[in-house]
Amino acid sequence: MEPIAIQTIYEAMTRIAPPELAESWDNPGLLVDCGRPAVRALTALDITPAVVDEAKRLGCEVIVAHHPVIFSPLKRLDRQDVPFLLVEAGISAICMHTNFDAAEGGVNDTLAGIFGMRQAQPFANGCGRVGEIDPVTVPALAALARERLGALCVPPLEGPAVQVKYTDNGRPVKRLAVISGSGGSLFAEALAVGADCLLTGEASHHAAIDAARLGLGLIAAGHYATEYPAAAALAARLQEAVPGLAVIASRENRDPFTYL
Repeated sequence: MEPIAIQTIYEAMTRIAPPELAESWDNPGLLVDCGRPAVRALTALDITPAVVDEAKRLGCEVIVAHHPVIFSPLKRLDRQDVPFLLVEAGISAICMHTNFDAAEGGVNDTLAGIFGMRQAQPFANGCGRVGEIDPVTVPALAALARERLGALCVPPLEGPAVQVKYTDNGRPVKRLAVISGSGGSLFAEALAVGADCLLTGEASHHAAIDAARLGLGLIAAGHYATEYPAAAALAARLQEAVPGLAVIASRENRDPFTYL
């Protein structure tokens, strides 16, 4: 296969996840540019040392990830830092974060599809999705999240590895709001668009108290579990967008937590 310029791959990703959709505090983009054209790309949720080793083993010249590999300003680098490992290996990194959350066909559209959402519409500055689902109780929806999201992770998450907690408002969920990752603080926005329940990755103790007080169901199904399915599905989208590029979904990207 003919090598493809990193800039060409990045431009394809800007069409999939337009940078203008990103939040002002975010840092998406071509964050590590080693200048090497690519024949193979690896997609992942996070770029960890294990994912860098996987890319090296598979001969991938670029990793396309959801979470930015450089987020806070760098003041120094050493051999334990992932950007250092990438440059040392000659592997570039493209990261599309909140713009991929908000993009059509991105993280939250994927999450909405997993739960059969109809007539999905953006909310929370475009990052989340809200729409109609078949009526279900909050406990039953939480159990469904555990089953479906766990099955979509690689390897599938089972038993205590799928950590789902919920606050039940005692009413059927007919209108569901979803926002991946750390969306528990957005309960007011979910209420404002008429949601019966907010399903997200992480939610604080105080968010759960407020959601219960206001009559909103709240499900926290795990940051990793709510985002990984879209990161895995990105491989197919990037493969289609850049003909001639071999794209592989990471099998070494893991939830950083171990659960008892």
